[in-house]
Amino acid sequence: MKIVITGGAGFLGRRLAKVLLEDSDVAQVILSDVSQLRAPSHDERLVLSQANLLDPGAAAAVVDGADVVFHLAAIVSGQAEADFDMGMSVNVDATRSLLEAARATGHCPRFVYASSLAVFGPPLPAVVDEQTAVHPQSSYGAQKAICELLVADYTRKAFVDGRVLRFPTVCVRPGTPNAAASSFVSGIIREPLHGEKAVCPVGRDHKLWLSSPAAVVENLIHAAWLRPDELGFERIINLPGITVTVGEMIASLERIAGKEVASRVVFGEDLKVQRIVCSWPSSFDVTRALRLGFSRDPDFDDLIMDFISDEKAEKNLKRP
Repeated sequence: MKIVITGGAGFLGRRLAKVLLEDSDVAQVILSDVSQLRAPSHDERLVLSQANLLDPGAAAAVVDGADVVFHLAAIVSGQAEADFDMGMSVNVDATRSLLEAARATGHCPRFVYASSLAVFGPPLPAVVDEQTAVHPQSSYGAQKAICELLVADYTRKAFVDGRVLRFPTVCVRPGTPNAAASSFVSGIIREPLHGEKAVCPVGRDHKLWLSSPAAVVENLIHAAWLRPDELGFERIINLPGITVTVGEMIASLERIAGKEVASRVVFGEDLKVQRIVCSWPSSFDVTRALRLGFSRDPDFDDLIMDFISDEKAEKNLKRP
């Protein structure tokens, strides 16, 4: 089995590749990204492919012979809002190019698309379900909604075997802050654990719909392995998550790391971030996803402990 992961320079792409390579049935994993790639494993089945999917022939070369395509590449929410043209180019045009390349293979590869809860916006019901209409309040959300429809139609035409996953906000992300409007969600945990101050742009009572990187990767793989008859006609899935307030997140941080660490979170209003993040839903009915076998984290304490454990493992790998 040959598997392609776009957005392979990102932490989710790297983590997904590492987990996939634990499967002996996987013949090859191609990590593709416009940015410079770093191998997450020394496995000889791993191939690094630095490519811009919008360059002529690039998408075709990436998906050539692929059985499964995980399309994770995207410009994040804050950047897509600040630069409309870049967001449309990377988030929409590159996705269309990849779908066309997959179509041209002629063998209907499985196409797992990473969408987002940002496709939703007010007015919202108390609990979002599979029938809630999309109403994005950001360019990023609109671009994701456009691509959901593209994947659905290419699936209807049997060009690809699509599966669209609407991600919760992923927390706790490793690394440094990025341009995502939701970057603070990881920052208010990660930075205090690193001894740094973190500014939270929303109030303590603000609710968020969250998932750990580990659960997202597990659900990506599960989506790829599901049979078409198990999914049926509806290929868009709201992934399971947990609803947590900012205050509950800080309380978890204090419980695990102590009062001094939790006190490094300070509040500073940011209307630009609030306008985007506060338009997202925080509670979902994920009955169908759970019935299909998708998983979710038990509680927010587990998300923090997973992050701490991952950081320790990463440090051990880097030791001479």
